[in-house]
Amino acid sequence: MKLGIVRQRYTPFGGAERFVARAMDALAARGVGLSVYTRQWPASAAGTAIEPVLCNPFYVGNRWRDASFARAVKAALARERPDLVQTHERIDGCDIFRAGDGVHRVWLEERRRAGGAFERLRIAANGYHRYILDAEARVFADPGLKAVICISQMVKEDVQAHFPIAADKLHVVYNAVDPAEFGPQVREGRAGVRRRLGFDDDRVVFLLLGSGYARKGVPAALRALARLPAAARLVVVGRDKHPARYRRLAQRAGVVDRVLFAGPQADPRPWYGAADAFVLPTMYDPLSNAVLEALACGLPVVTSDRCGAGERVRAFGAGTTCAAGDVDAIAAGMRELMDAATRADRALRAAAAVAELTPDAMSERLLALYGSLLPGAAGAPAIIAPSPAACR
Repeated sequence: MKLGIVRQRYTPFGGAERFVARAMDALAARGVGLSVYTRQWPASAAGTAIEPVLCNPFYVGNRWRDASFARAVKAALARERPDLVQTHERIDGCDIFRAGDGVHRVWLEERRRAGGAFERLRIAANGYHRYILDAEARVFADPGLKAVICISQMVKEDVQAHFPIAADKLHVVYNAVDPAEFGPQVREGRAGVRRRLGFDDDRVVFLLLGSGYARKGVPAALRALARLPAAARLVVVGRDKHPARYRRLAQRAGVVDRVLFAGPQADPRPWYGAADAFVLPTMYDPLSNAVLEALACGLPVVTSDRCGAGERVRAFGAGTTCAAGDVDAIAAGMRELMDAATRADRALRAAAAVAELTPDAMSERLLALYGSLLPGAAGAPAIIAPSPAACR
């Protein structure tokens, strides 16, 4: 079988890109031929079994960027088309759409709700949002679309709420977490990392990992931290265009000496190992690889009910979910995890919440889906659903 994957660009800090890398490795190991349609292909991937198809026309601005890439991909597919084409971009004419960014309409609704009148005006004046909404609608209306990969049950429900698409085309496939990378072993260097960061043993360290601080809920986490006992600390790992803005917010909240803004980190594992718990009151996150990785590392989680990974947290009792802007509820969930015995119990549940989400399980799930879509195939695989009993 030859599979084409469409992904416009890669960044070392992107959750979608990490999914693509893991999926491609797992599928290639099972003999699936892979072509990747992208603007650039990293030199580090040269010599692999993956065939890059470069689609990199000139552009100015994000709307032209996306539209020109879509045209170039369609032209490349017209010349030579794999057995199945899976797009991670909002490009119609493909067999499978992976809704890794969720539903753009829902994301805008959450922004309007959180941002007030000024944010609503900004969204209305932004032509790029109109382009994305139109492109998204074309994808779901495409009669040739065979399947949609929803990366959480939340995304599936959002798609069903906004688009008239047959339910049997929607397949929930969670991202994988490799236990060889993320697991209890990340704590091996814990003492040294905490010592370098200046965290005493009696400090309870909450980790927030994500880029785009406003979307990931950094303001709410800072305000929640201000309501916690003095032993609580917050470490923020990730990229933002205006980091100084959040340092000023920490100053106003009176917690600047209890927060470490570590910036983007190529390897998050030492940070998971140094932490005691994970917090991500995200405004909208279709899944969050960071939450899955934190769970795999045995960290109990406080996240929002608009984070798709929160359904794993809830199903296994591995922490708390609440509204993204509810600072009282966020603080209450974090305060609960200040207790060592509670953290220990939630840590066991955290590991169980992602135990079945291995790379092998993901690749088998994808292979079964691809096989069901090829000519002459019938049926589709079942959802990998949470199994709460496994942690009881």
